[in-house]
Amino acid sequence: MSNLRFDAEGFYSALDSERQTRKITWKQVASEAGVAASTLTRMGQGKRPDVDGLAALASWSGLDVSQFYRPNIETRSAEPLAEITALLRADRNLSNESAVALETMLKSAYEHMRNKIGKEET
Repeated sequence: MSNLRFDAEGFYSALDSERQTRKITWKQVASEAGVAASTLTRMGQGKRPDVDGLAALASWSGLDVSQFYRPNIETRSAEPLAEITALLRADRNLSNESAVALETMLKSAYEHMRNKIGKEET
């Protein structure tokens, strides 16, 4: 179970502020963002968007979705390899194949060094 929850109501409210600033309708938001109007209707009823809808709306609005995650309990930091993987996959200068190759090499080197250090300490 996740220790975070997504504040869908807060995200929807921020989207509404963006919509009002741009002086457009929800139908126009749906069209410009590339989501179904029903996605926005469901969000207005307190439902969470699917991941593709969330990504499209975040891209359209420029909102950082991480600002809408609320901890249910004390959170912990991500593992370094998880952060590296996310950064490599997000790098627009790398093809997916290149990101996977770098990720594989870094994971291998990281595990080797982590095991080596662990053995030296015992």
